[in-house]
Amino acid sequence: MKIGISMLLTEKTGNAGAIAREAENLGFESFWVAEHLVMPVSYSTWYARGKDGKVPEFYASLIDPFIALATAAATTRTIKLGTGICLLPERNVIETAKAVASLDLYSGGRFIFGVGAGWFPEEAAIMGVDFKRRWLHLRESVEALRELWTKEEASYAGEIIKFPAVRLHPKPVQKPGPPIILGAHEPKHAMRRVARYADGWCPGGLTPMQAGECIPQIRSMAREFGRDPDRLEFSVLQMAASIAGPSDEMIAQYREAGVTRIVVLPIASAESDGVSLVRELAPLVTRAAKL
Repeated sequence: MKIGISMLLTEKTGNAGAIAREAENLGFESFWVAEHLVMPVSYSTWYARGKDGKVPEFYASLIDPFIALATAAATTRTIKLGTGICLLPERNVIETAKAVASLDLYSGGRFIFGVGAGWFPEEAAIMGVDFKRRWLHLRESVEALRELWTKEEASYAGEIIKFPAVRLHPKPVQKPGPPIILGAHEPKHAMRRVARYADGWCPGGLTPMQAGECIPQIRSMAREFGRDPDRLEFSVLQMAASIAGPSDEMIAQYREAGVTRIVVLPIASAESDGVSLVRELAPLVTRAAKL
């Protein structure tokens, strides 16, 4: 089982390069960075993960993931570097295509592009996204990215994403491009989306039992879309409230279900030193390697 670590990077977490270097030295397979671009001052959306329904204040302080991962790329050699996740509809697709390709180039082909459509209507509206059409926006963005990464002259004509023939370089080191991992959590809708256009799935809160039920269905749907199900990779995101992470039994259950990567997100990372958190979670890497 591959073990990745994700961070809610803020000014309090420390330097992304130092954190990623420590994670690499301690054997973590991948280093992920979360994203929220802007925090509305006024909103009516209820935040389901908080007791009072209020969105955590650190949302306003999250470091830009591409800047953070570029820093991490400069201090590491082997660890995978991922967005966990990038709110793709809130970003210009052509600018994003160039940023991802540049990061993949400078990291030597180590980038994993975790994407999602977002859950926060007020944030989406500020960034010019029609919240009700955000999943269409995401799919078209993914399709457009692949055109830009693989063709010398790329164009796209969707309902939301439209641009004429353009030339864009550099191209990613990974061919046909970095793996695009969908971070959607709700299996009911996520499964078909993964099967149709993603290279993998990394939901949060998915139990081993759910993984065992969902993964065969996604593989079957991928075949229906004419895609190779064996090329899909299944990960899970585990919110870590303690330094222990998932138990050995749970890791084994995920592996049996077809999951090949667990990404641990220490909830305290927005307010705590990232290097220290990586060290505290390092025994998880050793435990997973022995199973």
